[in-house]
Amino acid sequence: MRVSFFILFMSVVIYAQEIYATFNVVAKKEANLAFNIGGIVQKALVDVGDEVKAKELLAELKNDDIKANLYIAQVELKYAKRDYNRQLKVKNVIGQSVLDKFAYKKEMAEAKIKQIKTTLDKTYLRAPFSGLISYKNIEKGDVVPGMSPKIVYKIISTHERKLLVEFDEKYFNKVKVGDRFIYKLDGESKEQEGVISKIYPTANSKTRKITAEVLASDIKVGLFGSGTIFTKD
Repeated sequence: MRVSFFILFMSVVIYAQEIYATFNVVAKKEANLAFNIGGIVQKALVDVGDEVKAKELLAELKNDDIKANLYIAQVELKYAKRDYNRQLKVKNVIGQSVLDKFAYKKEMAEAKIKQIKTTLDKTYLRAPFSGLISYKNIEKGDVVPGMSPKIVYKIISTHERKLLVEFDEKYFNKVKVGDRFIYKLDGESKEQEGVISKIYPTANSKTRKITAEVLASDIKVGLFGSGTIFTKD
């Protein structure tokens, strides 16, 4: 009987302290998107609130001139390969140094195509991950600067959220990863529960608060609220 009681006692988690905290809701993943090349916007394909897939095309700059250069480079490579293959058949006659000149011409044509394709790829803006478009600052015909890229879209994770929880720095050594957090969104009476998943290593020098993270889902970004952290003994 004493052994059973001891096992039951050891399995109970004792919460030693309740710590008041406030929080703001942010997306778990978010990114500011911009072109890293200048040009004129040809297509702006998505709008605020649209759900997009990873690598989905969001916008495109005018690139007809780049495509034309790519075609010219591909033609040059085609004939450079032909020349090289012809000389390769008679390499014993012409010598290695002559053959190297044709090999150099072929490899330079290949490198030129890779360079143009890299530039062409920069004219397409794609989603880095699946999510929701939360901001748009781009329209067809806009001029995109090359020297100082501007943010044209912002994307956030579709469902995944995190609460940025702030509590007084005097409890820094009390709160641990894994502690329960019972909270309410501002204006709501329903309590929800989460777990501290991360604690930031420094305090805010102005507010003297420590920030922690609690993972959540399907809460509107930008909301706020308060709750209680239950620390473990």
